[in-house]
Amino acid sequence: MRRRDFIIAVGSLAAWPLMARAQRPERIRRVGLLTGLAQDDPEAQARIKAFQQRLQELGWTDGHDVQVDYRWASGDVDRTRAYATELVGLAPDVILVNTPPGLAALQKATRTIPIVFAQVIDASESDAASFARPGGNVTGFYSYFDFTIVGKWLEILKEIAPQVRRVALMQNVDHPAWPGYLRAIREIAPSFGVSVVPAGLHGPTDIKLGVDELVREPNGGLIVLPDSMTGAHRQEIIDLALAHRIPAVYPLRYFVASGGLVSYGADIVASFRQATSYVDRILRGADPASLPVQQSTKLELLINLKTAKALGLTVPSTLIDRADEVIE
Repeated sequence: MRRRDFIIAVGSLAAWPLMARAQRPERIRRVGLLTGLAQDDPEAQARIKAFQQRLQELGWTDGHDVQVDYRWASGDVDRTRAYATELVGLAPDVILVNTPPGLAALQKATRTIPIVFAQVIDASESDAASFARPGGNVTGFYSYFDFTIVGKWLEILKEIAPQVRRVALMQNVDHPAWPGYLRAIREIAPSFGVSVVPAGLHGPTDIKLGVDELVREPNGGLIVLPDSMTGAHRQEIIDLALAHRIPAVYPLRYFVASGGLVSYGADIVASFRQATSYVDRILRGADPASLPVQQSTKLELLINLKTAKALGLTVPSTLIDRADEVIE
């Protein structure tokens, strides 16, 4: 190698670390993530894995150019509020949240830090001014769990258990959608020939009380609504339903994976991946006010035939044919 070429090569190598450093972000970005489940919950881990994978696909590495602060509320409303305040105090660049109570708590805590939601019942639970241009600091992806879906849940319940005459509706009473769901099922229940037994939860201890009230009379069925409390305590609900031979419809696939009879609802893991794309755009300078609120439209029907057999139920072939997944 000629001496001149050698000097140029050495100079280039010496300059490389400086160039590499110049290409790195000026500072490590910070993301807060507030979830309603417990840290060791397999469903929570599936959602976090989807978030982390998508974040990496978009060019971010946790601990390198972005720091993610996780908070796990475990279905506790008071803990949700406390963690929302705590995350806001860390002054992150953006906060990702996946429960309506968490979203409500964050909106009370800050009007400036960008908030991306990955699962709310509908966009009216946020402060978004409109879908196309939400305005303010809140945007995200809402799940197809509007109040009309109650009719679909009742239809599935009656199709799989025609003998049902009394239906309990179970959800945390502090959930902003509870009154709407209760009103919707009361309006539609007569057309299905059922009466409604409200099973609102003030806390986990009310789960057994609600089931006990339902089984005082025969031919009872259960509809469990989407909520961090019902999600965090799903195994207890599923076990009680099985012990009392109660046919139950659940809102999300992980209930069926845990032994529940049937579920119909949104793919929340997919919602996390979608919401992560908004986190990325905000980290790169996008204004949340300009990012349109979008609906996660993918719905899935899951059936657990093993649970159906344990309950003494025969699932109609027409329902099995419509299922996205059947657990045998």
